[in-house]
Amino acid sequence: MQEPLVIGWREWVSLPELGLAAIKAKIDTGARSSSLHVTALEAFERDGRTWLRFAVAPRRRSARTVECEAPALERRAVTDSGGDSTERWFIRSAIVLGSERIEADINLSDRGGMLFPMLLGRTALRGRFRVDPDLSWVCGRRKRSARA
Repeated sequence: MQEPLVIGWREWVSLPELGLAAIKAKIDTGARSSSLHVTALEAFERDGRTWLRFAVAPRRRSARTVECEAPALERRAVTDSGGDSTERWFIRSAIVLGSERIEADINLSDRGGMLFPMLLGRTALRGRFRVDPDLSWVCGRRKRSARA
């Protein structure tokens, strides 16, 4: 059995199916699900299925956004750290972290007030990663040439 990859409390990840080459993620073992900051979220029908269209700003201080579309997985209640529950849309997408590529359910929400546009929760981490809270950017820093 392969040893889990050691990662820090914050890492660069990519979501290639959404066209996001580099986005900062907070690694949060206290959160069950993963979350992605989106704006302009809208649901629409395509081929008899519900799809979601949304915008992602990969860099916090940039006005540039990436327009994304993904099939909706479901809509379910998520309870935040303050105990408030809200209904959120979920998608399933590949996440690349270091040498690992995983499939994860990701809820789409307004994380505009947060430092990290992505939160990687324990369901996505389980069995593949070991988190060392003393470390950051273990899997490398964003390459200047990487474009989201």
